[in-house]
Amino acid sequence: MKKQKDDLATHRHVFYLNKKDHDYLMNLFSRSGKKSESKFIASVITGKPVKIIKIDKAAVDYYMRLTHFYNQYQAIGTNYNQLVKALKTNFSEKRAVALLFQLEKNTRELSAIFQEIIELTEEFEQKWLQK
Repeated sequence: MKKQKDDLATHRHVFYLNKKDHDYLMNLFSRSGKKSESKFIASVITGKPVKIIKIDKAAVDYYMRLTHFYNQYQAIGTNYNQLVKALKTNFSEKRAVALLFQLEKNTRELSAIFQEIIELTEEFEQKWLQK
């Protein structure tokens, strides 16, 4: 036997909206993530909290690229350590110092690029996360 609900919805209301208000309501409904229009409208009318989900595609894309970039940075660090170890064991001291000097120069350039990334990320967070 099916259990009866205690507070069965039995009252029906009909109202009309102009095109602008209807489009606004449907936009809110689509952003809310609710599956039922009637439950969404009832929540709005009765003052129950309605969550509106706004996904910023640019922010998601930026975050994904930044994560991928960070993974590459970690891989560079691993390769860097392996390279220094290989230089130490496979080359004479004079040749290893020359190669390490080149490596140090490239590392400085890489560090400058990462500093720019940090600044861009901070600017992005100030602009988008305060909304």
